[in-house]
Amino acid sequence: MHSTATMTPETEQLDLQARSGASVTELPAQANAALDRAMHALYSKLKDDNHWCAELEGDSILNTEYLLMKVILGQHTAPEATEDDLRRFDKMVVYIRMLQREDGTWGQYPGSPPDISACVKAYFVLKLWGDDPDAEHMVRARERILALGGAEKINTFSMFYLACLGQVSWDACPSIPPEIVLLPRWFPFHLTKVAAWTRTMILPLAICSAKRPIRRLPSTLCIGELFVDQRNRERLNTARDERDPFSWTNIFLTVDKALKLAQKSGVMLLRASAISRAEKWITERVRPETTDGLGAIFPPMVYIQIAFQAIGYRRDHPVIVEAERQLDRFIVEEADHIRIQPCFSPVWDTGTALYAVTESGITAEQDERLARVCDWLCDREVPLIGDWIENLRKQDRNITMGTTHAEPGKTACAAWAFEYRNDWYPDVDDTAMVAMALTRAAGSDTTPRAQRWRDAGKRAVNWIIAMQNDDGGWAAFDRTTHREWMEAVPFADHNAMQDPSCADITGRTIESLITNGLATDHPTVHRALDYLLAQQRPDGSWWGRWGVNYIYGTWQAVGGLGACGLRANNHPACARALAWYRSIQNEDGGFGESANSYLDPSLAGVGPSTASQTAWAAISMMKLVEPHEIRDDESIRRAIAYLCNTQLTAHAPAEPPAHIVPEPAGGWREEWYTGTGFPKVFYLRYHLYRHYFPVMALARYARMA
Repeated sequence: MHSTATMTPETEQLDLQARSGASVTELPAQANAALDRAMHALYSKLKDDNHWCAELEGDSILNTEYLLMKVILGQHTAPEATEDDLRRFDKMVVYIRMLQREDGTWGQYPGSPPDISACVKAYFVLKLWGDDPDAEHMVRARERILALGGAEKINTFSMFYLACLGQVSWDACPSIPPEIVLLPRWFPFHLTKVAAWTRTMILPLAICSAKRPIRRLPSTLCIGELFVDQRNRERLNTARDERDPFSWTNIFLTVDKALKLAQKSGVMLLRASAISRAEKWITERVRPETTDGLGAIFPPMVYIQIAFQAIGYRRDHPVIVEAERQLDRFIVEEADHIRIQPCFSPVWDTGTALYAVTESGITAEQDERLARVCDWLCDREVPLIGDWIENLRKQDRNITMGTTHAEPGKTACAAWAFEYRNDWYPDVDDTAMVAMALTRAAGSDTTPRAQRWRDAGKRAVNWIIAMQNDDGGWAAFDRTTHREWMEAVPFADHNAMQDPSCADITGRTIESLITNGLATDHPTVHRALDYLLAQQRPDGSWWGRWGVNYIYGTWQAVGGLGACGLRANNHPACARALAWYRSIQNEDGGFGESANSYLDPSLAGVGPSTASQTAWAAISMMKLVEPHEIRDDESIRRAIAYLCNTQLTAHAPAEPPAHIVPEPAGGWREEWYTGTGFPKVFYLRYHLYRHYFPVMALARYARMA
């Protein structure tokens, strides 16, 4: 924000009125009217069975990887592909073309640098589906790929696709021995010591690494022209660290070389047993009554099909039939194109929307629609104990899930996953949000129905406390010990081999614990606050793991601090956070930040204003100042005015690819991605973020101003 000249209260009020169209006294009424319209629009998105779930948008790799999978499996042409399949594949290719930029590249989000992995996969798919390599759009893509270093620079996950299609040697992929499934828990590397999302991917990839499936292509469909140095098609693209011969990178490269030599010499004596154990591990975690596909997310749901075909599964095997069915549920078909979602977000969307509505002071006792939403959430409580139990302290493992009454000597816990059904992998973030929303919605209602919601929140507290890390923070899916050496594993270039504590989840979790009755002086809260304060950056912000980026991380951290009674006038960390927010506010009153800030921290809080990020900042500032200061705070007023002035007054139709879904009057439009999957690798546009977060901000302002 460009600094504003010193103003008197009178000139300050006139300045705000000029920019917002509302005087200081008029703004609360304007915010109330905007809130009414936004609530009406939000309820219009409520599904018939009483939950919210908007489309979750990724980038081009979802379409390209789906189609590459079909080619690897031999399902891209008749007779394996039906006429309807072929029509759908063509529409997926249309969307890939739609996402190509003027410079010939594909990126991870609007405004991102070119992504070499996305570019290579898109070019490959377009060539496989008949685009002429000499066509102008293909020439532009090829020239940029070569300028970026060539196909040898793609990430290791993408390299597996190329190996399966014979474009690189399997030696160009890191070796992932399936024998890792046989390692004992005390061994430095163990499945339970990596992130949940890595866990579900690593064994399918390990089976592929062992079996090395290859579907040969005609030379006319190959992509040798994308490599700067053809020798790189035969070797790993990870360079040795010449400065430190004994670095973890060099150690793992040596191990990788040894594993490949052992495989070629046939001395992997436990190979058959390891593949069988890996198969068993996977099939146990894809039982339809426990999950909507392996991990309930796109990448493992693709590679289970490739891996299991490699060990002899036919397409009509029940495991493959279910895997294919669940993956195809992610398909969104429009008249002229098809796009694919990475997963579904119903629990997250529903919990967050419920929290937003209750911020206005409404409870389920006053609105039967909210009561039905609460019932829906309670019905999605995870009923089984998953992998996460292995990482709990021994004294915390004597628990039960999915029941209100534990056996003697056991603790009853509750947890939720992000998706419709992903019982193996609940997460702390969703659990904290749902527990908080249910308790807020229950209000003072004493009926058995409301008591069920309140009880679920109390049991969630038990699970959350057990999941706290030794550093005082919380991760997403596991109680985690950060092992820095794991990031040097050759297949760890997705920047998420582990799932360490993060400030955003920790801040939300503190708020949830206190909402559900935990005292602010509880040791769990004290340790979490210590962690949170230690993570603050000198400029007053916090890094955001699951949302873009510093605006998101700071919002979540402030939520935890505010729940403990900390404000800008009584704690220096809060004062720094408030000063940081004021310093980054845009001239239009809004706030914005590009995911480019993950690449360059100097871009923290820099970007075009968006509804979701403006809401996060406004909510934070309202929590950082004293309640009586909210009405007269210029930064807060300007942020609220921005939300009011950018609210849609009429239905806005879809305009892909910038706006892939329509938006009703009372909502907002938002082109930018504000959700984070894996920093520097994969980002998301949640199509309800631009709606329920502004509702949250407007509701708080309307209630307190």
